[in-house]
Amino acid sequence: MHGLAKRLGVLDIFCIAFGAMVSSGIFILPGVAHAKAGPAVVVSYLLAGCLMGSAALSTIELVTAMPKAGGDYFFIARAMGPAVGTVLGLLSWFALTLKSAFALVGIWAFAEKLLPFDSRAVVVGLAVFFTLLNLWGTKGSSLFQTLFVFVLLSLMSLFVVLGFPHVRIQNYVPFTPYGWNAVLATAGFVFVSYGGLIQISALAEEVKNPSRTIPLGLLSALGVTIAGYCLMVFVTAGILGSESLDASLTPISDAAAVFMGRGGEIALTVAAMTAFLTTANAGILSASRYLLSLSRDELLPALFGRVHPKRKTPVPAVLTTGVFLIGLFFVPLESLVKMASMVVLLTQALANACVVILRESRIHNYQPTFKAPGYPWLQIASLAGVILLVVEIGWETFLIGLVFIAAGLTFFWFYGRLKQQREYALLHVLSRLSARKVVRTALESELKAIIRERDELCLDRFDRIIEGSPVVDLAGPCSVNTLLDQLNPVLALRGLERPLSVQDLIGEEPPVKFVEIFPGIGVAEVSASRPDVFDVVLVRSRGGLRLPGAEAPIHALFFFLVGSDEQDFHLKAVAALAQVLQDPQFDTRWRHARNAQALKDLIVLADRRRVCALEPQ
Repeated sequence: MHGLAKRLGVLDIFCIAFGAMVSSGIFILPGVAHAKAGPAVVVSYLLAGCLMGSAALSTIELVTAMPKAGGDYFFIARAMGPAVGTVLGLLSWFALTLKSAFALVGIWAFAEKLLPFDSRAVVVGLAVFFTLLNLWGTKGSSLFQTLFVFVLLSLMSLFVVLGFPHVRIQNYVPFTPYGWNAVLATAGFVFVSYGGLIQISALAEEVKNPSRTIPLGLLSALGVTIAGYCLMVFVTAGILGSESLDASLTPISDAAAVFMGRGGEIALTVAAMTAFLTTANAGILSASRYLLSLSRDELLPALFGRVHPKRKTPVPAVLTTGVFLIGLFFVPLESLVKMASMVVLLTQALANACVVILRESRIHNYQPTFKAPGYPWLQIASLAGVILLVVEIGWETFLIGLVFIAAGLTFFWFYGRLKQQREYALLHVLSRLSARKVVRTALESELKAIIRERDELCLDRFDRIIEGSPVVDLAGPCSVNTLLDQLNPVLALRGLERPLSVQDLIGEEPPVKFVEIFPGIGVAEVSASRPDVFDVVLVRSRGGLRLPGAEAPIHALFFFLVGSDEQDFHLKAVAALAQVLQDPQFDTRWRHARNAQALKDLIVLADRRRVCALEPQ
């Protein structure tokens, strides 16, 4: 199976996320939203952006832990199971494609103001162009996105700077003519304006250095978008006033016409069309990755998982998304757009729930490089906010959502369920609550492979030795004799001539050389009978070992068995181990590791210098 190329940097992520958000939410909705909330609609946009920010923090944590294609589908399936993942994956694909179709409708509506003929054929041609562009490669698509976002940001900035002097303060009186409840309700209405942000997680597998790139790209895009929305809405409301603004479906262009003339109206119409272009392109780019990820997990036919060997793009997934997009362009979209809003809210709710589930599962290989602050109160508050906004959507849309969810569950029952039985984090949480042990390790192994790929960790000789090392796990406080009773049989199998005794650890030149590297962490060495032997036994004592020469009870002991020909490598191994032990959380994580494999993973997944190319396999 061909993998996706890692070509996206911070600027690419910023432009894709910004372009995915900025479209109808600012160029069409402000007039309708102003009719609901009055001049305080600026606060509605701010509140919606802050609520999306809480979801963004949780999403960034999940994506930096699992930077794989499919984004929210991928981590929701690993947290809550393949049934929930399948439903959300299909709904997200549908919602993103729908959002792109709505962007095409926006292009058509604005093009009608500029072109003297029916422009639907032009819009369909644009859909075909975007599909071919995404077949060409992710980097080509992102370059197109970067160019258009630069034009869009320039025109938006021009609108704000030139428009501010023309703002009339009397247009803000009264500020809340319909009350603060209307302001909150309108926040739910405009929430979809930020919906494109989370879809960037679908591209995580194609990001260079995701631990740094994704947080910087997403948070900067959200900050710029919130500022841009609030400033543009403030200027528009201050220039047009309620009578003109409430009835307008092209509010930004209408405001530009007031202080910039016909040229300004055309310029902002071009800005609106540019915004719709970037949304349509980002939608195809992101939506196709959901089909790819579902196929990889055998929840869709293998056809959708094929990646072009040269372009590194999922050709069948992109083509299917493009064809479906063109079909949706000719469908009445009002109810379906509300459905897309509900999917965005559902995704946000599940992202917050996934953070709680994965943290409480205590899976040791869940290792995000970015952790959402304020846990768990941020997630709880965000879930409460989502519930309030879902109530505002209305029963009709809610029932439509239930129909789509039922369709997704039906598909999973008759297809996906027969293909896959996946372990997921919720099982670990339930096992903790019921005191039943989960013995499966498939999820731990999958997360381990993801960490290796994310952090570009090669496997050197020391790692391979650790992977094959025996583990002696002692439950309570132990004496040296108790340790040796467990250790001697293991060492005998590894090449030690005679059993060790307490006397071997004391004296001026004891056969067993022990050094306490850090409080509670020690290294011991004994000579092997054969010159080519090099091995290590990992010892954990939860209650602590009292060893001669140790100032504190030893919880982690690394017992090296070294032949005469391996002395040089022994020095390298100790140096590698010392880098691992620099982590201030190592002792705590060592004592709380769930099993022997978790102890080994603490070492082999640690951030340290490795030179693998020159070492024998």
